[in-house]
This record gives sequence, structure tokens and C-alpha cells, in this order.
Amino acid sequence: MFGTRIIVVGAGIGGLAAALALKARGADVTVLEQADAIAEVGAGIQVSPNGAAVLGALGLGPAFEAISVRGRAVVLSDYRRPGEVLRLDLMRHAGDQRYAFVHRADLIDLLAGAVRRAGVNVRLLQKVDRVDPGSPPVLHMCNGAHLTADLVVGADGLHSRARAALNGAAKPFFTGQIAWRATVPNTVGLPDEARVFMGPGRHLVCYPLRGGSLVNLVAVQERADWTAESWSQSDDPANLRAAFADFTGLPAALLAQVRAPGLWGLFRHPVAETWHRGRVTLVGDAAHPTLPFMAQGANMALEDAWVLADELGKAPGIELGLAAYQDRRQARARRVIAAANGNAWKYHLRAPLRGPAHLALSLGGRLAPARMVRQFDWLYRHDVTRGA
Repeated sequence: MFGTRIIVVGAGIGGLAAALALKARGADVTVLEQADAIAEVGAGIQVSPNGAAVLGALGLGPAFEAISVRGRAVVLSDYRRPGEVLRLDLMRHAGDQRYAFVHRADLIDLLAGAVRRAGVNVRLLQKVDRVDPGSPPVLHMCNGAHLTADLVVGADGLHSRARAALNGAAKPFFTGQIAWRATVPNTVGLPDEARVFMGPGRHLVCYPLRGGSLVNLVAVQERADWTAESWSQSDDPANLRAAFADFTGLPAALLAQVRAPGLWGLFRHPVAETWHRGRVTLVGDAAHPTLPFMAQGANMALEDAWVLADELGKAPGIELGLAAYQDRRQARARRVIAAANGNAWKYHLRAPLRGPAHLALSLGGRLAPARMVRQFDWLYRHDVTRGA
């Protein structure tokens, strides 16, 4: 790959990780970002062991540990009954694996700093209008410029120009669910664990960030009316509090502190059928947008970034490397996204199913706690840096 000219479109987690991995294999990498700075104003994300393995292989393991909170447990509770339905003790049953909570902005800063130190050229205020996946590929910019390279990597997210060039217009559908997100001060003393509060047609997730000084909140509600698919909408906190008014205890205390929640509609997208054509390829949400119910969006983007660089580094030609990349990633992406698609209903059960389901969870946690933790080993213990 030495000297191969690569343009990465998008300076999110997947784009920056791909730039770093490709640069490490000798490529001449440029990152194009449409904003005027590499920044992220979002809230928290969960980095599971499969994503942390990539950060470690990129040489960022100790730095990532310094900016993240290690998750010690996942705890499921009823929305208004005290106590726990299920506690998954990660330290006891998955102690060799690191589950972490991190502010998205902190992870972006970490990756951006590493990219710049590696000598990647980062160009801001670069908005792509359309992509021509020829050989060589051509980027038609909104300012009228035309850019070309040996390879274009579309890491341009949910509304990817690269995906549209390879697969045509996307046809997502509204899932009937909306989500709010916010961060609030950790005045409640939330420990280093993810808490999930389950209610009829709704659930709320919270976990600590930044050394435990903040709490990240994600609240999901089933709703019939359509909400635009966007990461940039804001909502009146009174609407969030009204939707979860019957959630008591810790959720109520956290919701009382919310000042400016983000709001977005949850849409289901198919995994892209075509991940590459000519010398254009896709990573992250551009290839496989996912619902947040397995917390795998960032992790899958990190996996993509590593595998793309790995396969291109081994292949005798770019096209062969891209084909191997898709072969190695597409089936896994489909499985992970199918798991996320099927997970939300478990938190939203109504009577008469909710009581028996919660009892079954509680019994499973008492009788086979290790099995409950290890049921997703196929996901979390998958390590692409070891050739998996």
C-alpha cells in the first residue's frame, strides 16, 4: 500500500480510525470533513471489547483507558419498582474483557490527535456533492472542485454520498420509536455501570462519563407519529419528562436535571448490498446504519476501519482488497444489526407479558449468571485485529 493515495470522506470515528490504520500501512491519506472543525457535540457511547481491541491495535489503548470509564456491570430494573431485575457482573464473568463508557467528543479528539501526529492531511470545509466510482474515482465537491485518488473511502455516515453512488437512494423506514439523549451532572452518585430502566413501550439507559462526573442518558419511546431522522434536533425537556413521568427513583432524579435534550427518530436501514465498486468503498454507518439497542455503531465502524486496512495491506491490488473486505465484514454486519433490531422489544413489554419476562430474567441471573453475560460472546469477543 506504500504511496497509495486515499481520500477518506468524513472525520467521524470510522473515518478517523480508517485513516489511522491505512496510514500505518504506508498509504498517503487525506481526510475530508465538511465541518469547520473536527468536533463532536454528541453524548456518550459504549465501547465494547471488540471495539476496544481495535483502539489497542492502533496504539491508543492506554490513552483510551485514560478518557473512558470501565463498565463494571449492566443492571436491568423495572421503571417503578425498587430493586434489580437482573445484574450482569462484567468484572466477575467477563473480567478479561474491557467494556467502557466514553464521551463521543473525547474519543473523536483522541483519534483526531493520533491522525494528525501520524501525518494524515486533514482538510476542513470540504463538502461532497456526489461521488463517481470510476477508476480512478472522482469526488465532485459542492464548491465546484473535482478531487481524485487511488481509493475513496466513504465514511460519511447516515446520508452518505458514497453509499448513494454504489447503491442508489436509501429507503429507510420509521421504526415507530424516537429517542432523546442528554448528559447531566452525576449528582446521584451513579456507579461505574450501565443501568436500564424498562417500562411499557419505553426504556431509559444511563451510564457515567468523564471519570463519573457526568451521566449519559438515552430514553426511547414508542410513538406512532414520524420524527425526522437527524442527530441535530433539540427538544423541550418538558416533553421528555412528560413521556417518562411515571418512571420513579433514579430515572426521575436524572430527568429532572435535563436542560437541552437531543431528539431523533429511529429508522431501520438495510445493510448496503454493495460495499465497493471501482475504487470506492464504505465503512461504518455509510455501509450499515444500526439502531442503538446493542450499542454497536462506533464499535462496528472501528472493526470496519481495521479490516479495510488489513485486507488492502494483504491484497495484490485495490479491487481484490476491497472484495476481501466486503466478504469479511458484510455477514457480521448483518448479524449484529439483526440483533439490534430485535432487542428493543425486550425492554418495552407490557402486561401481561412484562411480569413473567422479568421473572425469567431474574431467575436466569441467579441460576446462570455467567451464561447470561457470555450469551453475546460471538459479538463482544470477536477480535478483528487477530484476523477474525
